[in-house]
Amino acid sequence: MSDKGKVMDIQEIMSFIPHRYPFLLIDRVIDYEKMKWVKAYKNVSFNEPYFQGHFPGKPIMPGVLIVEALAQTGGVLAMISGEGGDKMAFFMTIDNAKFKAPVVPGDRLDLKAELVKIIRGNILKLHGEATVNDKVVCKADIMFAIMDRKDAII
Repeated sequence: MSDKGKVMDIQEIMSFIPHRYPFLLIDRVIDYEKMKWVKAYKNVSFNEPYFQGHFPGKPIMPGVLIVEALAQTGGVLAMISGEGGDKMAFFMTIDNAKFKAPVVPGDRLDLKAELVKIIRGNILKLHGEATVNDKVVCKADIMFAIMDRKDAII
């Protein structure tokens, strides 16, 4: 992990979370503080496969994928803050999800996840917020369990 400027490219992101095309929803980590917060972004392109059906003639990024992008950002925070290596962050819960505005092709979806608290050592509660042009488009509270990678069913 590069601490130079606290930036992570796509290769480093993929070393922390298991997601791959077409379900990797973070393009770059732009800053972070271990055990506190992480900032990332996703460039929303018209070439995304989900725009074919959501919606023809009026493409809007599905809310569930915005939440997933926040969860992946939180997963990166969990992994850079913990032991890494043989561990994985598993999405447990989502609470208080609110959608404030649509996300459309051409937008840059800025993502921030902040650690709220650690529960029993291996469960993390985070707050996530997604913005476009500094306007909140989605926010949610997310929980992860940190588990051994060998126990994962993937």
